[in-house]
Amino acid sequence: MNIGLLGPAAALCFAAMGSAFGSGIAAQSAVGAWKKRFLNDSTAPFMMVAFSGAPLTQTIYGYLLMNFIRTAAENGVDSMVLLGAGLFGGLAMGASALMQGKTAAAASDALGATGKGTANYFIVIGIVETVALFVMVFLMLTLQ
Repeated sequence: MNIGLLGPAAALCFAAMGSAFGSGIAAQSAVGAWKKRFLNDSTAPFMMVAFSGAPLTQTIYGYLLMNFIRTAAENGVDSMVLLGAGLFGGLAMGASALMQGKTAAAASDALGATGKGTANYFIVIGIVETVALFVMVFLMLTLQ
């Protein structure tokens, strides 16, 4: 068995776990903010759906990294490098998704309370996502 082949699975699975946790946290906050708005007979901003879905992109990054690691395996890259790239890359992307979900939860709370600041909230949500993009790109460059 080539232990390095666990790397592609780890990249996808850890990134997806972070996406699941992050989007779950953000969605719970959106539901709570909507409830408060409804109780006050206010409109509920649909934008919170986008906040809730923001952490899902890390699953895509995990999938892309997974495919890149598989290609690197076919090209003879050392199995421990493949395993490390998948484990640590997946964990880093998953952590980014988790923290992005927490940021999106705060954004839903703030938007629900004030009705203002949507663009600002998306900017900070995007900053957290940048970590996952950096991890994916840097690992892809390392595996070439």
